[in-house]
Amino acid sequence: MTFGFLSPLYTMVSWIIVQFHSLYSHVFDPNGGWAWGLAIASMVVVIRICLIPLFVKQIKATRAMQAIQPKMKAIQERYKNDKQRQSEEMMKLYKEAGTNPFSSCLPILVQAPFFTALYGVLASVANDKTIGVITPTLLASAQQAHIFGAPLSATFLGSTEVSVKIVTAVMIILMSLSQFITQRQLMTKNMDLTVKTPFMQQQKMLMYVFPIMFAVMGINFPVGVLVYWLTTNVWSMGQQLIVIHNNPTPGSQAWDERQARLKKAGRLNPDGSVKKVSLLARLSGGGGKTSAATTAEQAVQEAVQARRQQPKKLTKAQRQHGTGSASTAETESAAEDAKPSLEKSAPADAKPAAAKPTAAKSGPRQQPKRTGQSGGQRPKKKP
Repeated sequence: MTFGFLSPLYTMVSWIIVQFHSLYSHVFDPNGGWAWGLAIASMVVVIRICLIPLFVKQIKATRAMQAIQPKMKAIQERYKNDKQRQSEEMMKLYKEAGTNPFSSCLPILVQAPFFTALYGVLASVANDKTIGVITPTLLASAQQAHIFGAPLSATFLGSTEVSVKIVTAVMIILMSLSQFITQRQLMTKNMDLTVKTPFMQQQKMLMYVFPIMFAVMGINFPVGVLVYWLTTNVWSMGQQLIVIHNNPTPGSQAWDERQARLKKAGRLNPDGSVKKVSLLARLSGGGGKTSAATTAEQAVQEAVQARRQQPKKLTKAQRQHGTGSASTAETESAAEDAKPSLEKSAPADAKPAAAKPTAAKSGPRQQPKRTGQSGGQRPKKKP
Protein backbone atom coordinates (compact mmCIF):
# COMPACT_ATOMS: atom_id res chain seq x y z
CA MET A 1 0.00 0.00 0.00
CA THR A 2 1.37 3.46 -0.94
CA PHE A 3 1.29 6.39 1.50
CA GLY A 4 3.29 8.99 -0.43
CA PHE A 5 5.87 11.10 1.39
CA LEU A 6 4.57 9.98 4.81
CA SER A 7 5.34 6.31 4.09
CA PRO A 8 8.78 6.33 5.83
CA LEU A 9 7.25 7.97 8.90
CA TYR A 10 4.44 5.41 9.03
CA THR A 11 7.02 2.65 8.78
CA MET A 12 9.17 4.09 11.60
CA VAL A 13 6.26 4.66 13.99
CA SER A 14 4.71 1.25 13.34
CA TRP A 15 8.13 -0.44 13.72
CA ILE A 16 8.69 1.17 17.16
CA ILE A 17 5.23 0.12 18.33
CA VAL A 18 5.67 -3.44 17.08
CA GLN A 19 9.05 -3.82 18.83
CA PHE A 20 7.67 -2.68 22.18
CA HIS A 21 4.55 -4.81 21.69
CA SER A 22 6.78 -7.85 21.16
CA LEU A 23 8.61 -6.99 24.40
CA TYR A 24 5.48 -6.53 26.50
CA SER A 25 3.91 -9.69 25.04
CA HIS A 26 6.22 -11.70 27.31
CA VAL A 27 4.44 -10.22 30.33
CA PHE A 28 0.92 -9.34 29.15
CA ASP A 29 -1.60 -10.86 26.77
CA PRO A 30 -0.36 -10.09 23.21
CA ASN A 31 -3.92 -9.30 22.16
CA GLY A 32 -4.69 -7.24 25.25
CA GLY A 33 -4.82 -3.51 25.80
CA TRP A 34 -1.86 -3.45 28.21
CA ALA A 35 0.60 -4.78 25.64
CA TRP A 36 -0.54 -2.38 22.90
CA GLY A 37 -1.17 0.59 25.22
CA LEU A 38 2.25 0.32 26.86
CA ALA A 39 3.82 -0.03 23.42
CA ILE A 40 2.33 3.33 22.40
CA ALA A 41 3.38 4.94 25.71
CA SER A 42 6.92 3.58 25.30
CA MET A 43 7.08 5.08 21.81
CA VAL A 44 6.27 8.45 23.39
CA VAL A 45 9.14 8.03 25.84
CA VAL A 46 11.56 7.26 22.99
CA ILE A 47 10.41 10.33 21.05
CA ARG A 48 10.67 12.62 24.08
CA ILE A 49 14.16 11.38 24.90
CA CYS A 50 15.20 12.22 21.34
CA LEU A 51 13.65 15.68 21.80
CA ILE A 52 15.63 16.52 24.97
CA PRO A 53 18.19 18.67 23.05
CA LEU A 54 15.30 20.61 21.54
CA PHE A 55 13.76 20.98 24.99
CA VAL A 56 17.04 22.42 26.31
CA LYS A 57 17.05 24.87 23.43
CA GLN A 58 13.48 25.81 24.27
CA ILE A 59 14.43 26.48 27.92
CA LYS A 60 17.32 28.73 26.84
CA ALA A 61 15.07 30.63 24.44
CA THR A 62 12.44 31.08 27.15
CA ARG A 63 15.05 32.40 29.61
CA ALA A 64 16.31 34.78 26.93
CA MET A 65 12.75 36.07 26.51
CA GLN A 66 12.59 36.64 30.26
CA ALA A 67 15.90 38.52 30.22
CA ILE A 68 14.76 41.01 27.56
CA GLN A 69 11.40 41.74 29.15
CA PRO A 70 12.50 45.15 30.56
CA LYS A 71 13.64 46.19 27.05
CA MET A 72 10.35 44.96 25.62
CA LYS A 73 8.48 47.06 28.18
CA ALA A 74 10.54 50.12 27.27
CA ILE A 75 9.79 49.63 23.56
CA GLN A 76 6.09 49.33 24.34
CA GLU A 77 6.06 52.59 26.26
CA ARG A 78 8.20 54.44 23.73
CA TYR A 79 6.19 53.44 20.66
CA LYS A 80 2.76 52.96 22.24
CA ASN A 81 1.20 55.24 19.60
CA ASP A 82 3.02 53.63 16.66
CA LYS A 83 2.18 49.94 16.47
CA GLN A 84 4.11 49.35 13.28
CA ARG A 85 7.32 50.84 14.69
CA GLN A 86 6.74 48.92 17.91
CA SER A 87 6.53 45.63 15.99
CA GLU A 88 9.69 46.45 14.02
CA GLU A 89 11.64 47.23 17.18
CA MET A 90 10.35 44.06 18.84
CA MET A 91 11.48 41.92 15.91
CA LYS A 92 14.88 43.60 15.99
CA LEU A 93 15.17 42.88 19.72
CA TYR A 94 14.21 39.21 19.19
CA LYS A 95 16.89 38.91 16.52
CA GLU A 96 19.57 40.41 18.76
CA ALA A 97 18.63 38.11 21.66
CA GLY A 98 18.44 35.04 19.40
CA THR A 99 14.93 34.09 20.50
CA ASN A 100 11.28 34.56 19.62
CA PRO A 101 7.87 34.38 21.38
CA PHE A 102 6.99 31.06 19.70
CA SER A 103 10.01 29.16 21.05
CA SER A 104 7.83 27.41 23.65
CA CYS A 105 5.81 25.79 20.83
CA LEU A 106 8.79 23.95 19.32
CA PRO A 107 8.30 20.57 21.08
CA ILE A 108 4.66 20.44 20.03
CA LEU A 109 5.47 21.37 16.43
CA VAL A 110 8.20 18.72 16.21
CA GLN A 111 5.85 16.06 17.60
CA ALA A 112 3.19 16.88 15.01
CA PRO A 113 4.60 14.50 12.32
CA PHE A 114 4.75 11.59 14.81
CA PHE A 115 1.22 12.36 15.94
CA THR A 116 0.05 12.37 12.30
CA ALA A 117 1.78 9.06 11.62
CA LEU A 118 0.30 7.43 14.74
CA TYR A 119 -3.15 8.73 13.79
CA GLY A 120 -2.73 7.17 10.33
CA VAL A 121 -1.58 3.84 11.76
CA LEU A 122 -4.56 3.61 14.13
CA ALA A 123 -6.95 4.73 11.40
CA SER A 124 -5.67 1.91 9.19
CA VAL A 125 -6.15 -0.55 12.05
CA ALA A 126 -9.76 0.66 12.41
CA ASN A 127 -10.31 0.24 8.65
CA ASP A 128 -8.76 -3.25 8.71
CA LYS A 129 -5.79 -2.23 6.54
CA THR A 130 -2.14 -3.10 7.02
CA ILE A 131 0.32 -0.24 7.26
CA GLY A 132 4.08 0.05 7.74
CA VAL A 133 5.43 -3.11 9.32
CA ILE A 134 2.09 -4.17 10.79
CA THR A 135 1.26 -7.54 9.25
CA PRO A 136 -2.24 -9.05 9.01
CA THR A 137 -1.53 -11.05 12.17
CA LEU A 138 -0.54 -7.95 14.13
CA LEU A 139 -3.50 -6.09 12.63
CA ALA A 140 -5.91 -8.72 14.00
CA SER A 141 -4.18 -8.54 17.40
CA ALA A 142 -4.45 -4.74 17.53
CA GLN A 143 -8.14 -4.87 16.63
CA GLN A 144 -8.78 -7.15 19.61
CA ALA A 145 -6.93 -4.89 22.05
CA HIS A 146 -9.11 -2.83 24.42
CA ILE A 147 -8.12 -0.23 27.01
CA PHE A 148 -10.67 -0.21 29.85
CA GLY A 149 -13.15 -1.71 27.44
CA ALA A 150 -12.50 0.73 24.58
CA PRO A 151 -10.78 -0.46 21.36
CA LEU A 152 -7.53 1.29 20.38
CA SER A 153 -9.13 2.67 17.20
CA ALA A 154 -12.41 3.82 18.84
CA THR A 155 -13.29 7.54 19.02
CA PHE A 156 -15.76 9.50 21.12
CA LEU A 157 -17.94 10.50 18.16
CA GLY A 158 -17.48 7.30 16.20
CA SER A 159 -18.69 4.94 18.90
CA THR A 160 -22.24 4.29 20.06
CA GLU A 161 -21.32 2.36 23.20
CA VAL A 162 -21.69 4.27 26.46
CA SER A 163 -18.64 2.60 28.03
CA VAL A 164 -16.44 3.69 25.12
CA LYS A 165 -17.74 7.26 25.35
CA ILE A 166 -17.03 7.36 29.09
CA VAL A 167 -13.46 6.07 28.63
CA THR A 168 -12.69 8.49 25.79
CA ALA A 169 -14.30 11.43 27.64
CA VAL A 170 -12.21 10.77 30.77
CA MET A 171 -9.04 10.53 28.69
CA ILE A 172 -9.87 13.78 26.86
CA ILE A 173 -10.42 15.58 30.17
CA LEU A 174 -7.14 14.24 31.61
CA MET A 175 -5.27 15.19 28.45
CA SER A 176 -6.59 18.77 28.50
CA LEU A 177 -6.15 19.15 32.26
CA SER A 178 -2.52 17.99 32.17
CA GLN A 179 -1.84 20.48 29.36
CA PHE A 180 -3.38 23.30 31.42
CA ILE A 181 -1.44 22.41 34.60
CA THR A 182 1.86 22.25 32.70
CA GLN A 183 1.35 25.70 31.19
CA ARG A 184 0.06 27.17 34.44
CA GLN A 185 3.06 26.05 36.49
CA LEU A 186 5.27 27.71 33.89
CA MET A 187 3.30 30.96 34.23
CA THR A 188 2.96 31.11 38.00
CA LYS A 189 6.30 29.70 39.18
CA ASN A 190 8.88 30.35 36.46
CA MET A 191 8.03 33.82 35.14
CA ASP A 192 8.52 37.31 36.52
CA LEU A 193 4.91 38.51 36.78
CA THR A 194 5.87 42.06 37.77
CA VAL A 195 6.66 43.00 34.15
CA LYS A 196 3.79 42.85 31.66
CA THR A 197 5.07 42.01 28.18
CA PRO A 198 3.67 40.49 24.96
CA PHE A 199 5.54 37.28 25.76
CA MET A 200 3.67 36.95 29.03
CA GLN A 201 0.38 37.64 27.29
CA GLN A 202 1.20 34.97 24.71
CA GLN A 203 2.00 32.41 27.42
CA LYS A 204 -1.23 33.26 29.23
CA MET A 205 -3.17 32.81 26.00
CA LEU A 206 -1.54 29.42 25.37
CA MET A 207 -2.48 28.32 28.89
CA TYR A 208 -6.18 28.47 27.89
CA VAL A 209 -6.04 27.93 24.11
CA PHE A 210 -4.15 24.62 24.08
CA PRO A 211 -6.42 22.76 26.54
CA ILE A 212 -9.54 23.95 24.69
CA MET A 213 -8.01 23.01 21.34
CA PHE A 214 -7.08 19.52 22.57
CA ALA A 215 -10.57 19.03 24.04
CA VAL A 216 -12.27 19.97 20.77
CA MET A 217 -9.95 17.87 18.64
CA GLY A 218 -9.90 14.99 21.14
CA ILE A 219 -13.46 13.92 20.38
CA ASN A 220 -12.18 12.69 17.01
CA PHE A 221 -8.96 11.13 18.34
CA PRO A 222 -8.71 7.32 18.54
CA VAL A 223 -8.06 5.89 21.99
CA GLY A 224 -4.47 5.09 20.99
CA VAL A 225 -3.84 8.76 20.08
CA LEU A 226 -5.35 9.85 23.40
CA VAL A 227 -2.88 7.51 25.13
CA TYR A 228 -0.09 9.18 23.14
CA TRP A 229 -1.03 12.75 24.11
CA LEU A 230 -1.78 11.92 27.73
CA THR A 231 1.64 10.26 28.07
CA THR A 232 3.51 13.14 26.43
CA ASN A 233 1.70 15.70 28.62
CA VAL A 234 2.62 13.83 31.79
CA TRP A 235 6.23 13.64 30.58
CA SER A 236 6.24 17.40 29.88
CA MET A 237 4.85 18.13 33.33
CA GLY A 238 7.52 16.10 35.12
CA GLN A 239 10.34 17.39 32.93
CA GLN A 240 9.28 20.99 33.50
CA LEU A 241 9.03 20.49 37.27
CA ILE A 242 12.65 19.32 37.36
CA VAL A 243 13.83 22.30 35.30
CA ILE A 244 11.88 24.83 37.36
CA HIS A 245 13.21 23.33 40.60
CA ASN A 246 16.88 23.22 39.58
CA ASN A 247 17.22 26.04 37.04
CA PRO A 248 14.45 28.63 37.53
CA THR A 249 14.16 31.99 35.79
CA PRO A 250 15.67 34.89 37.83
CA GLY A 251 12.98 37.02 39.44
CA SER A 252 10.35 34.28 39.47
CA GLN A 253 8.72 32.59 42.45
CA ALA A 254 10.70 29.41 41.80
CA TRP A 255 13.92 31.49 41.84
CA ASP A 256 13.11 32.90 45.29
CA GLU A 257 12.34 29.42 46.59
CA ARG A 258 15.61 28.08 45.19
CA GLN A 259 17.61 30.94 46.77
CA ALA A 260 15.96 30.23 50.13
CA ARG A 261 16.92 26.55 49.88
CA LEU A 262 20.52 27.38 49.02
CA LYS A 263 20.76 29.92 51.85
CA LYS A 264 19.43 27.39 54.34
CA ALA A 265 22.00 24.86 53.12
CA GLY A 266 24.82 27.41 53.47
CA ARG A 267 25.60 27.39 49.75
CA LEU A 268 24.70 31.01 48.97
CA ASN A 269 27.30 33.78 48.90
CA PRO A 270 26.45 37.29 50.20
CA ASP A 271 26.25 38.58 46.61
CA GLY A 272 23.61 35.97 45.73
CA SER A 273 25.89 33.65 43.75
CA VAL A 274 26.06 29.93 44.50
CA LYS A 275 29.10 28.49 46.23
CA LYS A 276 30.97 25.86 44.26
CA VAL A 277 30.83 22.60 46.15
CA SER A 278 32.44 19.40 44.93
CA LEU A 279 30.27 16.44 43.98
CA LEU A 280 31.73 14.41 46.85
CA ALA A 281 30.74 17.12 49.33
CA ARG A 282 27.20 17.21 47.94
CA LEU A 283 26.83 13.44 48.17
CA SER A 284 28.11 13.46 51.73
CA GLY A 285 25.68 16.22 52.64
CA GLY A 286 28.43 18.58 53.81
CA GLY A 287 27.44 21.62 51.76
CA GLY A 288 28.53 24.83 53.44
CA LYS A 289 29.92 23.05 56.49
CA THR A 290 32.45 21.27 54.31
CA SER A 291 33.55 24.59 52.83
CA ALA A 292 33.91 26.15 56.30
CA ALA A 293 35.95 23.21 57.56
CA THR A 294 38.21 23.38 54.52
CA THR A 295 38.77 27.12 55.08
CA ALA A 296 39.66 26.58 58.75
CA GLU A 297 42.09 23.80 57.85
CA GLN A 298 43.78 26.00 55.27
CA ALA A 299 44.17 28.78 57.84
CA VAL A 300 45.87 26.40 60.28
CA GLN A 301 48.23 25.14 57.58
CA GLU A 302 49.15 28.68 56.59
CA ALA A 303 49.89 29.59 60.22
CA VAL A 304 52.13 26.52 60.65
CA GLN A 305 53.95 27.28 57.41
CA ALA A 306 54.51 30.90 58.45
CA ARG A 307 55.85 29.80 61.84
CA ARG A 308 58.31 27.42 60.15
CA GLN A 309 59.58 30.14 57.84
CA GLN A 310 60.42 32.61 60.67
CA PRO A 311 64.19 33.52 60.74
CA LYS A 312 66.31 31.80 63.38
CA LYS A 313 67.66 33.92 66.19
CA LEU A 314 71.41 34.60 65.85
CA THR A 315 73.81 33.81 68.71
CA LYS A 316 75.92 36.40 70.44
CA ALA A 317 79.09 35.21 68.67
CA GLN A 318 77.40 35.48 65.27
CA ARG A 319 76.19 39.00 66.03
CA GLN A 320 79.72 40.02 67.12
CA HIS A 321 81.24 38.71 63.87
CA GLY A 322 78.45 40.26 61.81
CA THR A 323 77.56 36.99 60.12
CA GLY A 324 74.18 36.34 58.61
CA SER A 325 74.85 34.40 55.49
CA ALA A 326 72.76 31.53 54.29
CA SER A 327 75.35 28.97 55.39
CA THR A 328 75.44 30.45 58.92
CA ALA A 329 71.67 30.35 59.16
CA GLU A 330 71.61 26.76 57.99
CA THR A 331 74.34 25.77 60.48
CA GLU A 332 72.57 27.54 63.33
CA SER A 333 69.28 25.90 62.41
CA ALA A 334 70.90 22.47 62.36
CA ALA A 335 72.60 23.14 65.71
CA GLU A 336 69.41 24.21 67.41
CA ASP A 337 67.54 21.21 65.99
CA ALA A 338 70.23 18.87 67.35
CA LYS A 339 70.48 20.65 70.73
CA PRO A 340 67.97 18.48 72.62
CA SER A 341 69.66 15.26 71.52
CA LEU A 342 73.13 16.62 72.44
CA GLU A 343 72.04 17.66 75.90
CA LYS A 344 70.49 14.25 76.45
CA SER A 345 73.39 12.07 75.17
CA ALA A 346 76.59 14.04 75.87
CA PRO A 347 78.13 14.06 79.46
CA ALA A 348 78.33 17.33 81.32
CA ASP A 349 82.17 17.56 81.17
CA ALA A 350 82.55 16.30 77.60
CA LYS A 351 84.66 18.39 75.28
CA PRO A 352 82.72 19.79 72.38
CA ALA A 353 83.60 18.48 68.96
CA ALA A 354 85.52 20.69 66.59
CA ALA A 355 83.39 22.78 64.32
CA LYS A 356 83.13 21.89 60.66
CA PRO A 357 85.13 24.00 58.21
CA THR A 358 82.01 25.56 56.78
CA ALA A 359 80.83 26.57 60.23
CA ALA A 360 84.31 27.86 61.20
CA LYS A 361 84.27 30.39 58.41
CA SER A 362 81.13 31.97 59.68
CA GLY A 363 81.95 31.88 63.43
CA PRO A 364 82.42 29.48 66.35
CA ARG A 365 79.73 27.00 66.97
CA GLN A 366 77.47 28.02 69.82
CA GLN A 367 77.23 25.53 72.69
CA PRO A 368 74.49 25.37 75.30
CA LYS A 369 75.13 27.87 78.05
CA ARG A 370 76.11 26.59 81.48
CA THR A 371 75.47 28.29 84.75
CA GLY A 372 78.37 30.49 85.77
CA GLN A 373 80.05 30.63 82.33
CA SER A 374 80.09 33.37 79.72
CA GLY A 375 78.29 32.99 76.43
CA GLY A 376 81.15 32.19 74.00
CA GLN A 377 83.78 30.48 76.25
CA ARG A 378 84.56 26.82 76.44
CA PRO A 379 84.14 25.07 79.79
CA LYS A 380 87.46 24.34 81.52
CA LYS A 381 88.48 20.74 81.78
CA LYS A 382 88.68 19.42 85.37
CA PRO A 383 92.09 18.15 86.51
